Amino acid sequence: MDLSFYTSPLSEELRDEGRAEGRAEGEARRAAEDVLAVLAERGVDVSEAVRERIRGCGDVETLGRWLRRAVTAPSADAIFG
Repeated sequence: MDLSFYTSPLSEELRDEGRAEGRAEGEARRAAEDVLAVLAERGVDVSEAVRERIRGCGDVETLGRWLRRAVTAPSADAIFG
């Protein structure tokens, strides 16, 4: 059986892309949990719909914006501003 594909440049590139994608997903997941943690620490009620929207967001910049807003937002919905 020819296993040369597993050591080829294309194989390495595919693995690197997968690793980068996994890191980005992990970063977004952590950022979403940070937003929820700030809201919880402040005693802000978070509906299941808002929780799903936050956890469903994969854009770290958007999550960062929501995190900054979560510090002072009067309600969970207000972070989406």
